[in-house]
Amino acid sequence: MTEVDATGLTCPMPVIELAGAIEQVEVGQLVRLVATDPTARVDVPVWCRMRRHRLHSLEVDDDGRLVFAIERSV
Repeated sequence: MTEVDATGLTCPMPVIELAGAIEQVEVGQLVRLVATDPTARVDVPVWCRMRRHRLHSLEVDDDGRLVFAIERSV
């Protein structure tokens, strides 16, 4: 699984980093995005819907970081 560490980055950078990473994986593969910007909680799911990728999960880790798993669908 490809991982994008967007810790410390603010909007719109977590989504921009995710967009670059998802282009590098094959359809059906997952990208794990770790972010600290609270707006990512809204931005990432919206971006996934707009780009037709599947958001598998959103969790908050022990350090309070948002951890997303996104599947490239197209």
